[in-house]
Amino acid sequence: MIIPIKGNVKFPITLDPSVWIFDDRRIKFDEAFSDRLDTREEQEHTFSSEERFNREVVQATNDNKPIPRKDADEILKSTYVIPFKPFFENAGANEEATGATIVQADGNEITLDLEELANSYFLFSFEGKPLKEDGPVHIYFGDGTNKDDPIKGVTEIIIN
Repeated sequence: MIIPIKGNVKFPITLDPSVWIFDDRRIKFDEAFSDRLDTREEQEHTFSSEERFNREVVQATNDNKPIPRKDADEILKSTYVIPFKPFFENAGANEEATGATIVQADGNEITLDLEELANSYFLFSFEGKPLKEDGPVHIYFGDGTNKDDPIKGVTEIIIN
């Protein structure tokens, strides 16, 4: 259930979608393609670097808070995606990288440009459960153009 990101990157990394349910970056599927998300991202960009740093420090020191029962129940019933951009940035595509190959469980390969991949969302939880049959993740483009036909069964990402 892990997904390696390798190839033309500075730091090959491995993604474990099974832990993303606890990640604060998760977004409800229905909200991922709405205007409300764009507004939240715009608000985050208006913070100065000092304000952003202070906010990150506070969040990092408060990570061990228990999840209220009401929130835990909601998490276990909802469908979630996570933005791929932070993982893409951590891997650090080399300057000469030109695209990405998505390898699927059935052996098929799909080629994407780097911007399209970086701005995508990974569906990792459907109604509170991991994607076992056609997972571990589905890729949805950030603009929602493949919302009805995502890339399924992603097992590997190779940066070319």
